[in-house]
Amino acid sequence: MRRVSTTAAVLALALVSGLEATAAGPTLTSLESQHRAAVLDLYALDSHVTAAEQRLSALQQQAAVLRAQQLLLRQQLLAAHTTFVTSSNQLADALRDLYKHGNVSTLAIVLGAKSLDDVVSQLDTLHAVATQNKQMAAVTTRAQTRLTTLRTALAAHRSQIAHAVSAARRTLGAVISARTARVAFISRLEAQERVKQAQIAAWEARVQRAQQKSAQLTAATAPPVTATTTQTPVPAAAPSGGRVLVVTSTGYSLPGHTATGIPVGWGVVAVDPSVIPLGTKLAIPGYGAGVAADVGSGVHGRDIDLWFPTLAQARAWGRRTLTITLH
Repeated sequence: MRRVSTTAAVLALALVSGLEATAAGPTLTSLESQHRAAVLDLYALDSHVTAAEQRLSALQQQAAVLRAQQLLLRQQLLAAHTTFVTSSNQLADALRDLYKHGNVSTLAIVLGAKSLDDVVSQLDTLHAVATQNKQMAAVTTRAQTRLTTLRTALAAHRSQIAHAVSAARRTLGAVISARTARVAFISRLEAQERVKQAQIAAWEARVQRAQQKSAQLTAATAPPVTATTTQTPVPAAAPSGGRVLVVTSTGYSLPGHTATGIPVGWGVVAVDPSVIPLGTKLAIPGYGAGVAADVGSGVHGRDIDLWFPTLAQARAWGRRTLTITLH
């Protein structure tokens, strides 16, 4: 009955531990891996957002410079047009003055002049007016041509910048949307991790309760151990095929497995294999049946160690000299 109860408790503990490992462990590890990957993606998206914002800012600055250049060109074109109109009016006034006096040719000026100085003066005036007209017309024409070319190129450049600004804004919007989605995904992962950690805590509580139940069942089914003084061994009649041996016994309580690979438990006895072969069944007064299934660095000669489920029971047993039966 004792072995059945202990086995049931151990199986319950193994079942709970297995459920914890399969239901909580891998899932939480997967969530943590996804969380790390999502955080790295978020860092990359933040970098893309910064780069997109910088490009958009640079393009907007270029657009502002182009608008200023276009305004300056309009002002220059207006000034050139004003200069051309003024020069044309001045030339018209000069020609009108010449026609008014009737001297419109070199011969007429010479014949109509009163002196040589008058001839030279009128010829210089006519030449100066003609030269000024040609120069002003050439300068104004070149200025208008240059400004028109610049205006066309500037308009094309500004159109390109406008398209680039629009594309940069779309890119920035897409990156921000992706970043927002990634942040939401990370929040969901963190919520799932919190839920999974709560589940793990619940599983751990169940494991602790199962361990406590196992210890209680083992303690309840073990024979009572009383704290007595070291007793003098009493020879006992050996059963058929058995032999008796006087040994010094010590109680211990440790988890894990024995040197032979079996789990520790009630009835496991550590021996010196040169004195008591492993696998030998033992009848131990005050303890019950046992099996030589473990060895220890401190177990030599006729020493044996008896396993107890709790440290208190092991201390209560202490160190005793007994006459045991081997069979």
